[in-house]
Amino acid sequence: MTKPRKPSQPLLGDVDAPIRSKARRRRDPAQPHLLLDPMPARIDPCLALLKPRPPKGPQWTFEVKWDGYRLAVHIEQSRVRILTRGGHDWTHRFPAIKQAAAWLPVGTAILDGEAVVLDEQGRSDFGLLQQSLGGRGGKMSSDAIFMAFDLLYFDGHDLRNSELEMRRHLLEELVPAGGQGDIRLSEEIEADGDALLRLACEHDLEGIIAKDRDSTYRSGRLGDWLKIKCIQSDGFAIVGYEKSTASFGSIGRLLLAARKGDQLVYVGGVGTGFNERSANELRKQMDKRIIGKSAVDTGRKQNAVFVRPDLVAEIEYRAWTHDGKLRHASYKGLREAADQLAVYEFDDIR
Repeated sequence: MTKPRKPSQPLLGDVDAPIRSKARRRRDPAQPHLLLDPMPARIDPCLALLKPRPPKGPQWTFEVKWDGYRLAVHIEQSRVRILTRGGHDWTHRFPAIKQAAAWLPVGTAILDGEAVVLDEQGRSDFGLLQQSLGGRGGKMSSDAIFMAFDLLYFDGHDLRNSELEMRRHLLEELVPAGGQGDIRLSEEIEADGDALLRLACEHDLEGIIAKDRDSTYRSGRLGDWLKIKCIQSDGFAIVGYEKSTASFGSIGRLLLAARKGDQLVYVGGVGTGFNERSANELRKQMDKRIIGKSAVDTGRKQNAVFVRPDLVAEIEYRAWTHDGKLRHASYKGLREAADQLAVYEFDDIR
């Protein structure tokens, strides 16, 4: 059985709110009188477009922005699959989420959501998620939970052409509000966007997500979903590091790059946020990837070691300089290199 956990949303909502609907009874999608849609093997996710301020208008609904790994949970007749947004099978890494999915009262389904680990205040923490996964290398997490925020396929029916409001209604029947298991509902919050953003920032959350309740599910970053952040946090490719005998892992500063079209461009470095464990893990991974010449133009660097740009670091930062460099950057963790979509693209805001 799944073990009880901390409330998923103690800061922005009433965790004791009554369940809004009963779970559906399991229905056999093989019944011959039903017209069934083939279940997609994989769906490219709908991605949120970064905006500086929340949108206005009655068509927008809001949720907390979770800081974890974007996943799709595929519930099939004989198995459960958990896929990253890049299409990699991570079922083995989240056994508790897999078991919780198998217990849901549905024959077939595809849930869209985020795997997170919550801190003592109920906030998602990417660093804690990385610790629970034991760093890189395919280890399992027993602490991660899945925050479900969309339902793309349900009992033999493809829901992508249905409006968000209808998809959410079905999702809330399947994953009721207020649950404390390993799969929970990312609840909609009825509030003014500006007021909600202020509240989220006061409680040190990453930000909020706005969604057009009338929109269908469209893969890509098309503006149906928006993200508004309190503090910027994105993935950047590691292109090298500067040595320092006084720092953990002898890493004085990581050298970082972002995407600009089909190219990687240098965006500066980060020298804070490491602890002994994360620095040693980083150094071990980088030393396997040393190359003779930098993959991007970093300018003159003394005592620098360059690496293949296939490691992605999650970096928290406050702003950009006029020449396109990160300001007040801090290292949060190492993302999986296989998911190259995690690398920041300048087109997000420029």
